[in-house]
Amino acid sequence: MIATIAAPASMLIGGGAVAEIATVLARLGVRRPLLVTDPFMLSSGKIEAVAAPLGKANVPYAVFADTVPDPTVAVVEAGVDAFKRGNHDGLIALGGGSPIDTAKAIGLLVANGGKVRDWKVPAQATVPSPPLVAIPTTAGTGSEVTRFTVITDPDTDEKMLIAGLGLVPSAALVDYELTLTCPKRLTADTGIDALTHAIEAYVSKKANPYSDSMALAAMGRIARWLEVAVNEPDNRTAREEMMIGATQAGLAFSNASVALVHGMSRPIGAFFHVPHGLSNAMLLPHVTEFSLASATARYADCARAMGAAKADASDDVAGRALLDALVAFNARLDVPTPKTYGIDEARWRQLRPLMAEQALASGSPGNNPVVPTVDQMVELYDRAFQ
Repeated sequence: MIATIAAPASMLIGGGAVAEIATVLARLGVRRPLLVTDPFMLSSGKIEAVAAPLGKANVPYAVFADTVPDPTVAVVEAGVDAFKRGNHDGLIALGGGSPIDTAKAIGLLVANGGKVRDWKVPAQATVPSPPLVAIPTTAGTGSEVTRFTVITDPDTDEKMLIAGLGLVPSAALVDYELTLTCPKRLTADTGIDALTHAIEAYVSKKANPYSDSMALAAMGRIARWLEVAVNEPDNRTAREEMMIGATQAGLAFSNASVALVHGMSRPIGAFFHVPHGLSNAMLLPHVTEFSLASATARYADCARAMGAAKADASDDVAGRALLDALVAFNARLDVPTPKTYGIDEARWRQLRPLMAEQALASGSPGNNPVVPTVDQMVELYDRAFQ
């Protein structure tokens, strides 16, 4: 099998990397960027991490700070208008997954035209977008290095997966210092998101030697350092290791795809507005149990990489150890079930078939070691709810 590997042309990784933004823009030939971020980054002053070096280098820029969690079609279209109105020639994305995904979609429509829905998978976004420098402020989504974006259509409550090489950022500035003030719950949720990326990339039918190396390295880092980062937020080593692990997991799933957990997770976010990493965590043990027999050796490798099983453990023993470790991980990180999160059970039950159909249509479940039917996904939603 020939694997097509994609990554940003330039990645600056380490504390203080964000200070190099003006130099990176100059290398890309960008003279008037649009800075895409969220209201909190603006109101809290965290935007200064980018604004200060831009100002020092006399780089003219404008700010689009209207992004929202689970970015919507309307927000993307407003961003496109801002890009065109300001005669911008490039993009900077500062924030978690939402600003980065929004910036990717803005670039997509600027380069290609049309509506967001036109680019939903199986369409492929292959035309290069305006240069994009992605600067993550959470250790989780990996969006700074991936070929994917997810945009919500509020009219249908659907999270639309959009994919293609044209969405890979031109550069990523991976600066762990931007995560030092990340709240405990957000640190946990984004960290579990990264762990899910790594596990799903490793068991994906599209896995390849490159994605495997990134996924296994990410699992080892995240399993060791996530709880430290959650419980010791000022621990710079933990923050740095988590940032590297999240980026490695992003490189893994960008080049191998995600699978059933993400397919089933997106509708939960769209209909019930559960943060993406948290909905992944709610599903991960149940989907792992469902899939274990179909890829026992691969799941066993995950257990060994995470330190949940000894190197000489049999695949069967290691696979079960992984499942036990994921359940315990959720318990220690206070991951709720959909029920304890406060989701209405009647509405959950009503929407299960539609959520399962949307999950299947996204294509992600097709990468799973065993591809479920809609009825099997409905049953998995039932198991996860309690």
